[in-house]
Amino acid sequence: MNTILEQYKDKINGTFSFFDRMIIKGHIRQFFSTSVKGFFLSEQNVLLKDFSSYANQVTADIVSYAESMAASDKRPLIYLTSSKTSKEQAALQALEEHPVDEGLICILSVVEYCQTLQPKKHDNGLLSLDTVNRKCKYYYFYFLDKHFGFMHVKLQTWFPFLIQVYINGRELMKHVFEQNGISYQMYDNSFYEISDIKKAQELADRFDSKSLCRQLDLFAHKVNPYLDTIEKTFHQGYHWCVDQCEYATDVMFKSREALEDIYPSLVGHAFYDFNCTDIFSFLGRKLHHKFQGEAVSDYRKRPEGWRIKFKMKSNSIKMYDKFSCLRVEMTINDPREFKVYKDVHHEDGTTSKRWVPMGKSIANLYRYAEISKAANKRFLDSMQNIIPAKTIEKEINSICCRKKLGGRNYSGYNVWSAETFLLFESVSDGKYLIRGFTNREIRHSTNRANPDSAKVKGKTSREFTKLRAHGLIRKVPHSRRYLVSDKGRRVMGALIETKRKIYPELVAK
Repeated sequence: MNTILEQYKDKINGTFSFFDRMIIKGHIRQFFSTSVKGFFLSEQNVLLKDFSSYANQVTADIVSYAESMAASDKRPLIYLTSSKTSKEQAALQALEEHPVDEGLICILSVVEYCQTLQPKKHDNGLLSLDTVNRKCKYYYFYFLDKHFGFMHVKLQTWFPFLIQVYINGRELMKHVFEQNGISYQMYDNSFYEISDIKKAQELADRFDSKSLCRQLDLFAHKVNPYLDTIEKTFHQGYHWCVDQCEYATDVMFKSREALEDIYPSLVGHAFYDFNCTDIFSFLGRKLHHKFQGEAVSDYRKRPEGWRIKFKMKSNSIKMYDKFSCLRVEMTINDPREFKVYKDVHHEDGTTSKRWVPMGKSIANLYRYAEISKAANKRFLDSMQNIIPAKTIEKEINSICCRKKLGGRNYSGYNVWSAETFLLFESVSDGKYLIRGFTNREIRHSTNRANPDSAKVKGKTSREFTKLRAHGLIRKVPHSRRYLVSDKGRRVMGALIETKRKIYPELVAK
């Protein structure tokens, strides 16, 4: 199997796989239990009819705390009039206008839809504390953290105080590299050169979910002053879940030109040779007749270039280029589509290890990485015998021109003529790949009239001489057989692919 990594290993510095992005949500699980909600209000000496006024006061305290935090750190507190405004751009602009080396960058406030707790009166006159959809104020705390780099924490200011932490994997790995003496080069948010790829991969694989939980707890205490009251009542705080995880494998080419040479062919291969159901094989799944859901392939032209995406339900794998990096990226939104090997507790009190659907717990992050890394590898392994577009363009142009060799002139090829195309198809046939072909075999495969006549034999010999002059075939020593050269395999393969796949679409348009 001549995969992209094997075929172009001399143009590739190496591959690097790591968590590209994580969105982690924190929930106070007790607020979703009717009996425990009642217990909490009892502990706070709050009647159900007084909950609204109590909640308003708690929200006011959180708002006051955020304002005092911005004032004490001398950082901007910015209100956004629309939830559609880019928070990241607003934070970067604040960082540019008010630079800081470490710590809080700014606090953004915005009103967004949420699920919150609110008293509801029933027909029997009784009150209950129910979950309702409404709007409330959110705070986005943007930090330059010494471990996570540029990141943010999103806090809901109303019960049940949902919290969300966004972590950029590249920002995290930058600090890991600097701490371990690994030099690197970046373009935008991608690494295109790493001094010690082996060590870098070992560090990326050494992801500690327990340490991450402790750091998330610290952020939660930093932004939510009411968390102490919650922990005092329930003796525990936020339960952390992986809401979305992106795991990337970057193939780092030695130059942008080397990637540009083959990327159009990679896009064409994915566009024409893959279909939406290939996502099952990439993700290590079998296509079953009882499958319920969507399997979709999506090809999109961006300002930066083409992006190829295959999606199964809410999980996806995509490929795109960034400077000299070819990036394959797996996104997991619904981990229950995959399985994890873990302890299962039974009703009789016994425990056994089984493969069960994977949950969103942070403890499963190691399994997120295993699944994603394997899926990215399967996707890259499927890229076989890729023809470099720009190199091929030059080689095709060369065989269209007259060539002088050994004092003789050889005319160029009209590569789109039916006769030339039939000849190229015949000599490129897979059945000649090992043993090669002879004059007789090509005469008969091109369906010429009177293939055994002296005239046809001579014409075929002259065609072979011309093919050899242009470097498309070579003679097998001490025999009457010929083999297609590496150049011939590239050039004729590209022309056949174009004629069969791309040209019909252009004609149709």
